[in-house]
Amino acid sequence: MFILSANDIATLETYLQNQGWLINGERVSQVSVPGEGNMNYVLRITTADRSFIVKQSRGYVEKYPHVSAPADRVLMEGVFYKTTSVDRLIADFTPELIGIDPVNNVMALEDLGTASDFIPLYNSLKALEITQVAQLTDFLSTLHTRFSCESPPDSLKNKAMRALNHQHIFEYPFMKENGFDLDTVQPGLQAVATVYKSDDELKTQVAHLGQTYLSDGKCLLHGDFYPGSWLDTTQGIKIIDPEFCFYGPAEFDLGVMIAHLHLAGQNKAMVDFTLDRYSSINQINYNSLNGFIGIEIIRRLIGLAQLPLQRTLQQKQQLLRFARTLIMS
Repeated sequence: MFILSANDIATLETYLQNQGWLINGERVSQVSVPGEGNMNYVLRITTADRSFIVKQSRGYVEKYPHVSAPADRVLMEGVFYKTTSVDRLIADFTPELIGIDPVNNVMALEDLGTASDFIPLYNSLKALEITQVAQLTDFLSTLHTRFSCESPPDSLKNKAMRALNHQHIFEYPFMKENGFDLDTVQPGLQAVATVYKSDDELKTQVAHLGQTYLSDGKCLLHGDFYPGSWLDTTQGIKIIDPEFCFYGPAEFDLGVMIAHLHLAGQNKAMVDFTLDRYSSINQINYNSLNGFIGIEIIRRLIGLAQLPLQRTLQQKQQLLRFARTLIMS
């Protein structure tokens, strides 16, 4: 298997030529890392005339090598881009697919240029504008309606990645002994989390939500629609990293988005605007939506996938109580 590496440009150049991703005579002048990746190994390839992105998925999470993950997940991302490219709005929001190497789990994509994700929202270094929220909401509502079907194709069921996500969202945060000391994140957080890890009534409802997540649905979802998947570029907002995509309940995507509006301290008017705009296009099951909002808040506060939240312990406790109320409502 060919392993992408920024340290051997000559070998990398030969590989790109063999894939047909370099034009005849085109030479690699620079290789760089476009940003801190979580799931995959990502490089920016620069030549005399252009640049593009190559991404490889391996049998583990790039940021957490001890965490196993389906090695072919980048191929699922490629299927998403291929499938959605027929819709102009979705295509305008996502990078153009250049090519896929299924043998080595590598994909080449359009380089979106100088960009930053929206992770700084969590520490108030970046603010969401209403026009940006409108664009994000329109992306979701279009994705969920344009590609809706009663019999999802097997190529987009993505059961292996769903199983991984299910474990980290619906199980891992509620395990009393999961090997993750939350006091290393914030002193006192482990004791706060124990309350929810010991809440059998809550865990029963979370398990029910988990089964809903694992069940096939009629809407094509992005699967990880949070600020780390939103890019602020010179061309406007772009959406990346749909490797967790699958056909399921639309409320999961929408719930994740709204959960992160809460986690980022956005006001209620922004949340209401999102719901009103989305519901004008697509119906919402509010019981499911509230449950998915709540579980995403909880897993981001006491699960492995931590965010750079600038919140006091008391503020996190308040968010956790709010999340529990949503799940149990």
